[in-house]
Amino acid sequence: MQQQTSGRPIVFFDGVCNLCNATVQRIIRSDKKKQFLFAPLQSAAGAAALKQVTIADGKAGSVILFYNHQYYTRSSAVLQVFKLLGGWYSFLLAGYILPRFVRDGLYNFVAKHRYQWFGEQNECMVPTAELKERFIE
Repeated sequence: MQQQTSGRPIVFFDGVCNLCNATVQRIIRSDKKKQFLFAPLQSAAGAAALKQVTIADGKAGSVILFYNHQYYTRSSAVLQVFKLLGGWYSFLLAGYILPRFVRDGLYNFVAKHRYQWFGEQNECMVPTAELKERFIE
């Protein structure tokens, strides 16, 4: 289902990762303005985002944020989501004091072990009827 994104932030996430799905559910609950859109990396939109992202080691990570014509990956994507959510999440922006290589190192460590620690699903999450408008494809 393709829709007009009109400058809204889009979170691309690993649709079979339990940690990623739980994080998307948390963002949905915290996003009072309903500004965020979502798409699994396994979708056509997710595949297109992956093609656009260039990372030195060739990996985009399990989350990509597209906002204001810019792609954010790994820890930068997470911190930008916190910034857009505002409220108490703004306190987590203190993570920016760490150099990016340290932040991304922590991110990579969790991402590497996410299936082992949190499990995975056989299929991507299917949004409920009330959430369907917030998902691309």
